Amino acid sequence: MGRITARRPVVRIRGSHESSRPDTLVVEEPLEIRVNGSALAVTMRTPGHDVELAHGFLLTEGVISGRDDIAVARYCDGVDDEGQNTYNVLDVTLAAGVAPPEPGVERNFYTTSSCGVCGKGSLDAVRLKSRFSPAGDDVRVEASVLATMPGTLRESQKVFDSTGGLHAAGLFDADGTMLALREDVGRHNAVDKIVGWAASQDRIPAGGTVLMVSGRASFELAQKAVMAGIPVLAAVSAPSSLAVDLADESGLTVVGFLRGENMNLYSHTHRVTR
Repeated sequence: MGRITARRPVVRIRGSHESSRPDTLVVEEPLEIRVNGSALAVTMRTPGHDVELAHGFLLTEGVISGRDDIAVARYCDGVDDEGQNTYNVLDVTLAAGVAPPEPGVERNFYTTSSCGVCGKGSLDAVRLKSRFSPAGDDVRVEASVLATMPGTLRESQKVFDSTGGLHAAGLFDADGTMLALREDVGRHNAVDKIVGWAASQDRIPAGGTVLMVSGRASFELAQKAVMAGIPVLAAVSAPSSLAVDLADESGLTVVGFLRGENMNLYSHTHRVTR
């Protein structure tokens, strides 16, 4: 596996004082995901939990419904200038009887770390029908419990402490217990890794859970929550209008601007109890 952090020289200016020293940066490298030997997508990610990332990506794109749909995932040969394996190409072999990805899933060009849906042919290609709709999930979460989640998420971001350059996604039980946390330079990758973790634990659909993200709640993150059967998406920043539209239609609760005891409830507000 590649490195998660790297050291680079930096000139630090603090008022009238200037100094030179190495700084720790988060690593960003491409990961090519192949299915049955054919290239499907390239995403710029932080190395680590790549198999979870591939599982989560395939599940939220509607290719698979759980870990049993994948026979094996393995890194392909690929070396750098020094002859070391880059671990930047992952080939996923689908289980017998699982249909290959539809043409609309294939990305026309690489996915950047800030935009997970670049290269989609149309918005309709993103509006996938979930096999695990959260609409019927009757989970209830106390507002006071939601208020603890951003702090728990931040305290668990070990790589962020040294780099300051990572997004985080955490999956919580309704009582505030954090089940898993993943960090990545791309917010959509962090969520895919969480969904991949849930798939590896046979927790798809992920009913009764809250997906907490460290940034904004974009349409794609809402879509990933819906595809995984997660009933509540909470973010420390704002949701987009399209994310709320999707949430209204699909039965997803969206919580935005979750900061301490303050929060905005945008959809299916009955799940948050006061």
